[in-house]
Formats: sequence, C-alpha cells, structure tokens
Amino acid sequence: MKTAVVICPGRGTYNAGELGYLGRNFPAPDLLSRFDAQRQAADQPALSALDSAERFSMATHTRGDNASGLIFAASYGDFLAIDREQIEVVAVTGNSMGWYTALACGGALDADNGFAVANTMGTLMHAALIGGQTIYPWVDEDWVPRPERKRELLDLVAQINAEEGKQLHLSIDLGGMLVLAGDKPGLEAFETTVERVQERFPMRLGNHAAFHTAMQEPVALQGRDRLSPELFTQPSLPMIDGRGKIWNPGATDPGALWDYTLGHQVTCAYDFSHAIAVAAREFAPDLFVVLGPGTTLGGAVAQSLILTKWEGVASRDDFRARQEANPLLVSMGLPDQRALVSRA
Repeated sequence: MKTAVVICPGRGTYNAGELGYLGRNFPAPDLLSRFDAQRQAADQPALSALDSAERFSMATHTRGDNASGLIFAASYGDFLAIDREQIEVVAVTGNSMGWYTALACGGALDADNGFAVANTMGTLMHAALIGGQTIYPWVDEDWVPRPERKRELLDLVAQINAEEGKQLHLSIDLGGMLVLAGDKPGLEAFETTVERVQERFPMRLGNHAAFHTAMQEPVALQGRDRLSPELFTQPSLPMIDGRGKIWNPGATDPGALWDYTLGHQVTCAYDFSHAIAVAAREFAPDLFVVLGPGTTLGGAVAQSLILTKWEGVASRDDFRARQEANPLLVSMGLPDQRALVSRA
C-alpha cells in the first residue's frame, strides 16, 4: 500500500475540457442529487444540468456561484473514487477554494455541509465580485527558483499598493507563480509595468475576485453570518491549511477551524507553497494526489516540491525524470494517472 497526501484544487479548474466531468466520474449519484437539491432550493441551476450542457460557456460555468459547486463536487467525487485498499490517505490540503473541499475530505465537514460551505462562499463572492486577480511567474521556464525576482515583484506590489487610488496584494503563493489581487487600477499598474513572459503572463483570471485579501472582509462577514460553527467537527484526517498549520484529528477546536475558514482564509494571503512543503516534510508520502477537475494545479505542486528540494528534485527536467521513473505526482484529471489510484 502506498501513502498519499490528497490535494484539492481551487477556482479556474473546471473549463471546456472538463465539461461532463461529473457525468463521467462522480461515483455517488444519490449524493450528487443532494447537491442538486441544495442548489435548486436556492434557485440555482443543478450541477448535473450545468455539467451535461451541450456547450461550455465561460460566462456561465466559470462564474463563482456555479464554478465553486462544480469544482467541489468534481473534487469530492474523485476523493471518494480513491482505492483505499491500495492508497492510504495520510493528510489532505487544498488551494484556495480547495480548502473547503479539504475540510470535507478530511471529515471536519460532512459532504452536504462541505458543499453548503463551498457553494455559499462561491455565491457570496460572485454577488460581491470585489476586485480581480492576475498571475505572474517568478521561476524561470525550467522552474528553477529565482528568489531575487520574487523579491522584486513583491516590492513592486507593495509600491503600487502604497499609491493613492490603487490596491494590490499577494493573494496566493502558488509554487513558482504569484497570484495577485487588487482593484482595476492596481492590477493594471502591475500588468503594464512587468515584462510579458512565456507569451501569456501577466494573465488576468476571468470571473475571479480579489480572493484572500482584506478586500474580501464584507464577504467573510456574510459567510460567518450564514454558516454556523456547528457545521464543523473533529477531522478524521490531518488537514493542512493555507498557513501550513496542521489540524489534527482529536486535537482540533471546531470553533477555531470555523473562525479560520471564514476569517483568515478569506481575507489573508494563501500560502499554497508552504502547505505543500509541510505536507512533504511532515508526512513524507509516496504520492501527492491532485484531485480533479482539471490538471493545472499539478505544475504548482511540482514547483512547490522543487522549492522544498524534495528528494533532490531541483528543476522541471528533474521532476519529469522522477515522474517517468517512479511517479511522485498523480493528477486524477488525467485518465491514465487516475487509473493509478482509483477503483476500477
């Protein structure tokens, strides 16, 4: 049996290629019906209807009140599909919205309450739609760290944020990428100052708000009003949050977990890189299993492991060689890799 840390993806992972993901992969039809019932009670389209649409719509499928539910369901379904006779899950973590999924995978929320948290917060953030996000790399194209470049970029962020009429903040420390969040003047100031690299960065993220910044305080307050601390309980698996803190079974204060989830996690920067470093160092798993939908988070996990110098991996080429010899990372969004960890 192999040990695994499970990693839950966040927003931006259900795209055109993922249309039909629930229909192809979700292993519990009764549970999906319960998720749909929650949505319909809130006058929202059912996930099954969104997932089975004839065409993918950027305007419909990526808006927060739809994307959060789709991503939570796809990820949680993948978690249920892991073959526990072959894979021992030793911890769970997630990126950004993936923290809500990690809470359900880790047992601190049951499946229905986990969906309620993810769907509620996605809906509130979409309704408010405060600010936006852009993404920019600080490692080179071979994923070799350039810490001096990271310092320069963060200094630029601070400089722009200090200017009158502009807001710009670090939102997510995402492996070799910085996800930045702010208002329109702040984002535009950054995007027009930095050089364009790899023919696509800086990249503005569509239908994304200024997640993980103080700009989201109104959303955090609404979330705390709508979602009771009583939803939260002791986890059944260790959970690593966006600060690298481990919430252990039998030693977790559910009230403090609620407070973090609907407080710090919403309004402060999310350090995904550190969460992965803690997962590697504290649990030393055989595998890092990234749940679907999508496959984009795999690169950030690999980059985070490179930053940690995990098992001698120091570049993209090192990581690829390791993957070919003895896979370290499994992305369940890829059918061939999914087969390595899921039940037949």
